[in-house]
Order: sequence, then C-alpha cells, then structure tokens
Amino acid sequence: MDPGDFKAYVFPVMFFKWISDSWDHEHLRAIEDFGDALTDEIEADYHTFMIPEGCHWADVIETASQTGAKLDNAMQRIQQANPDALAGVFGDVQWANQERLPQSALAALLNSFHPVRLDPDSVNGDMLGSAYEYLLREFAEASGKKAGEFFTPRHVVHLLVKILDPKPGDTIADPACGSGGMLVETVTAVKEAGGDPRTLRLHGQEINLTTSAIAKMNLYLHGLKEFKVVRGDTFREPKLLEGDGLQKFDVVIANPPFSLQNWGAESWSDDPYGRVIGGVPPVSNADFAWIQHMIASMKEDTGRVGVVMPHGVLFREVGREGTIREQLVRLNLLEAVIGLPNNLFYSTTIPVCLLIFRKKKPAERRNKVLFIDASKRLVSGKNQNTLSDDDIKVIDAAYKRGEDIDGEGRLSLRLVDLDEIEANGFDLKIGRYLKAESIAEVNVEEALIAYQEAREKFSVAEAVLADKLKAAGFVI
Repeated sequence: MDPGDFKAYVFPVMFFKWISDSWDHEHLRAIEDFGDALTDEIEADYHTFMIPEGCHWADVIETASQTGAKLDNAMQRIQQANPDALAGVFGDVQWANQERLPQSALAALLNSFHPVRLDPDSVNGDMLGSAYEYLLREFAEASGKKAGEFFTPRHVVHLLVKILDPKPGDTIADPACGSGGMLVETVTAVKEAGGDPRTLRLHGQEINLTTSAIAKMNLYLHGLKEFKVVRGDTFREPKLLEGDGLQKFDVVIANPPFSLQNWGAESWSDDPYGRVIGGVPPVSNADFAWIQHMIASMKEDTGRVGVVMPHGVLFREVGREGTIREQLVRLNLLEAVIGLPNNLFYSTTIPVCLLIFRKKKPAERRNKVLFIDASKRLVSGKNQNTLSDDDIKVIDAAYKRGEDIDGEGRLSLRLVDLDEIEANGFDLKIGRYLKAESIAEVNVEEALIAYQEAREKFSVAEAVLADKLKAAGFVI
C-alpha cells in the first residue's frame, strides 16, 4: 500500500479506539455517580457518542476471522447512531476487502492500538491532538506532493493564524479545510492568549471525503465538540450558508489548492452568492475564485482574510485577473502582501505569499498596501525549508508594527500608497516596491515565477495522465 494511503486506515482505527475507550470511561463515571440506581436513560446523558450493541472496540478485537466486515459494520452503525456528529467520519475504506487489506494486516493494525488507552484519564486532549498532528506530519512526509491535498506545514499555519489574531467569540471559516489544521491552530492561539477557546465557532468545507473525515477526527481528538465541517465543492455548492447567502465570518483562512482548473467558472457570471468582484476568474485557474469567495465571506466590521497564494496572483494578466486585482486594491480590501521563502510546502517548491485582506483597515493603512519580503527568513532543511519561532515572531511583528524588530536585514517592508500601485498598473510584485531594481530585473523575476508555476502545472498534468493510462491497463 502506498504510504500516502495509510491515513485512510490508521486514523479511523485510532478514532474508533478513542470513542470506545471514552465510552468506557463515561460508563464508569455514571456507575460511580448512580450505582444501582443507574438507568439507560440516565447513562445516555454521560456519553459524548452512542455505541450500539455489538459495536464496541472489544467486539471487533475479539473477532478471529472476517474482522474487516465486523469493523466496517461497527463503524457504519456508530455513524448511524450519531448522525449529526459523526456522519461520514470514518471515510469510505472497504474494510472487508481482504485483497486490499489482508486479515493479517488488519489484525496487526488493531493489535497496535489495542494496549493503548485513549480515555481522558490516560491521555489528555492536548496530548492526543499532538499525537494526531504527529501522524499527519509523518504521513505527509511519506506521501510527498500528494500531501498538499490535506496538510499545510504547521509553522506556516502558525504564522498565518498569528497574523489574523483570532479572539474569543470569533467565527472562523476555512473553505478548503483539508485536515482541519487551520481551525485547530485558531483554538491553540486563543488558548495561549488566555482566552476561552470554547467560545470560538469553527466552520470548514472540504471536497475530498477522506480528508473531510480526517478534519472531523482531528477536531474531536483535540477536545473540540462544537464545530461544523461539511463536505462539498466550495465553488459549485457552498454549504456554509446563512439563509440564501454565504455565512459571514470574523476570520476566513485557507491554503487552497493552487491553480485549480475546471473549477466551475461557467456558473460565476451570475453567481447568486455575490462572489464576483471585478470579474470572473479564468477557467484554467481558480486562484482568484478562492480569494473572491473568502472576501465575500467576511463580516462587515470585523472580517479579515488570510490566504496562501502563488506569486502569480500578484502580476498575472490571464483573463480578468488583472481587473480583479485592481478592484480588490481600489476597494481598499488588500492590507498586506507577505512573500515567504521557497520550498516550505509538501505540494510545491514555488515561492508563495500570504495575502491579508481586511473589511475595515486601520486609518493609517487606508489606501495603502503593506509589502513584506520575508523570503530570507528560513531554516534550511534537506527536503524542505521551515520557519523558526523567531522567524514567525519577526514576520508577525513586521505585519502588526510595520518594522523589522531584529534588524538583521533578512526582512524588508514598506507601506505603499495606492497612487504608486496605480502608476504600476496594479502590479503587486513585491520586488517592484521593495528593491531598487530596474524594470528589466523585475520582469526577469516575473518570468521565472511564471516558468516555475508552468512547470508545476505540467508536472500535475503528467501525473494525472499517468494515472489514467495505468487505469486503462497501459504499462508506464
């Protein structure tokens, strides 16, 4: 089995064990409190999730043959018994398919978890969440570029959440939530600031079934109970709605798939959700569709958006992209453009940036855009670069205070007037505003970025073609 597929098997088993151990813990508490007076009706109030008769971990682990069928039945019935909380949470693995997962392999997987107690007395929510994050990271590293579909490196998540500064009581949304890391990090940020994370209202949408299930498990295993993660196509069928329109949030955050093709542009010319700002993005690239959707989901007074994007969005002129970019600047929505180091992500080696939008910018930043070049703030790694805690602190301070607090010269920034941006044709390339470069040098930078993005798209297309040829029986 490809290591990239491990998560679809390991996480549901871990979650099933956690539910069963937690149920046992709650059962003992009910007995301690009520003794012989305990009734099924009273005990039901103690349980976070209901486990139907014959669907406990103990029932599955004691099955000597056809264990996959027993496990599949148990998971399906648990989902049915908890339709609001656990619908689809175990994914779509065919546990009974012994050609895919032999009895011996499944037994070994179950036996790995069997001696480990996951109830609250044995492992607290923070430790359990950390274990889950560790597995996510390990699976991401094993699956290489496929990891970008579900996992954003935690140092990047930490930086983006720190910049957006979630507060107790905020509503948070991630329209491309992957494994839920952005949502989990907002909880951590509020907790570390001394706030009550239980007051946050978390929302996510994810198109992939396995990944949306992983997100739900991630949130539960971090001790969270009040959240909404829905599965579906954010562009064609947004599900985070309020009445007939998009639900509005204080914080909208995402690392969406870059340069998504065939994303649904055909229906956006008369989009009923008011997401068209400056024009319809090209069919071949959904980058600005993500940006438009997120901006349309901001609350009027407190709304802020943080999104990871390839540098191409800063200067590309494909279709209506230039017009959209101009409109976002003219509407005074774009607050900051932050360039990050190369090779931070599993899914791409191209340079990326953070775009920060705010519904109501502070007075000193109105009709201005803050440009930050943090491309030299990194810790070099063998396979990937990372951001240290100090790097994150310096970049965050540059955004919030408008200064380089360590003065080492590895970061530059400047607050640029709208008039200057307009004079440059609403080109937002960071180098144009922060370096004393000639236009020729800036154009070379643009060409290199465009070339790298084109190579990434070509590589993805090759992989898709190879998969289709293999499926058709051709030997590659």
